[in-house]
Amino acid sequence: MQIAFSPCPNDTFVFHAWVHGRILEASKLDVIYADIDQTNELALQANAPDILKISYAALPWVLSEYALLPCGGALGRGCGPLVLISDKHDPNKEHSRLTGARVAVPSERSTAYLLFRLWAKAEVPSQIEEIVVMPFDQIMPAVQQGTVDAGLVIHEARFTYPRYGLTQLVDLGEWWEKETALPIPLGAIIARRSLDLAAITRWIRASVTYAWEHPTASQAYVLTHAQEMDSQVAQSHIDLYVNSFTHDLGAEGYAAIKTLLNRAADEGLVPAINPNLLANPS
Repeated sequence: MQIAFSPCPNDTFVFHAWVHGRILEASKLDVIYADIDQTNELALQANAPDILKISYAALPWVLSEYALLPCGGALGRGCGPLVLISDKHDPNKEHSRLTGARVAVPSERSTAYLLFRLWAKAEVPSQIEEIVVMPFDQIMPAVQQGTVDAGLVIHEARFTYPRYGLTQLVDLGEWWEKETALPIPLGAIIARRSLDLAAITRWIRASVTYAWEHPTASQAYVLTHAQEMDSQVAQSHIDLYVNSFTHDLGAEGYAAIKTLLNRAADEGLVPAINPNLLANPS
C-alpha cells in the first residue's frame, strides 16, 4: 500500500508506528515523502498513492475518488498560519499595509491560502497587488530582504520567524476562531474509496495511540526527516499539530471542515462540495 505524507514532524510522529511495522495487523507501507503542495498535486494524478496527506483546501477536487478519513491529519486551535511583515521596511502594522502589496504564499491550493483570502476580503481595505507562490522555506528570507512586502507562513515558521527580524501582522488561526468558534482545518488524510477504509482508519488510530504511548520511539525517525530542524522546534511542532482531532475529527472537526469549504466555495475559491462525500467512513 502506497502512502504520501510530508517529512514534517507531526506526520512522521503520527505514522512512525505503521511505517515501522509496529501495527501488526496493518498492511506494509511504501512511503513517499513530499511537502503538502506536492501531495496536493499527486492526488490529482492517475497513478496517485492509495493514501495521502493533503491540504483541506485541495479536498474538493479529489472527493469523488478519495474519502476523507476521520483521523491522522492536522486540525486544531492556536495552530493557524501567520502573515508576517518586516518592521525595518515599515513599522505600521495596520491591515491597510497590504493594500497594493506583494504577498508570498506557499501554495494557492492550501488551507493557509484560503484563510488568507477570506481574511483579506474582510479586513484589507483595497486590493492586494500580487500573490507570489514560492517554497515555504524561502518566504521568510524574501520578506526579510524586501523581495516581497509580506509572507504567509506555516509549519515551524510559527516558532522561528523572530530569528528573521519579522513581525506578525495577523494570526489567521486566531481570526478564524473568533469568526467561527471552530478549530482550523489544515491537513487531511485521504484514502481511495475502493480500499477498506474502516481498516485503514483503525491502523492510523493505532499508530497515533502508539506514538502517544511511546513518545521517544519515533525521535530518530522524526529528526532524520525534519530538514535540519532542531529537536526543540520539532517537538513544539508535534505538540501543536498532534492533538485529539488527530485521533478523531469528531462532530466539531467535521463542522470546521464544512464551514471552511462552504465559505471558500461561496467566494469562488474552491468547487462546491457534496456534503454526503464528507461522511465518516469508519
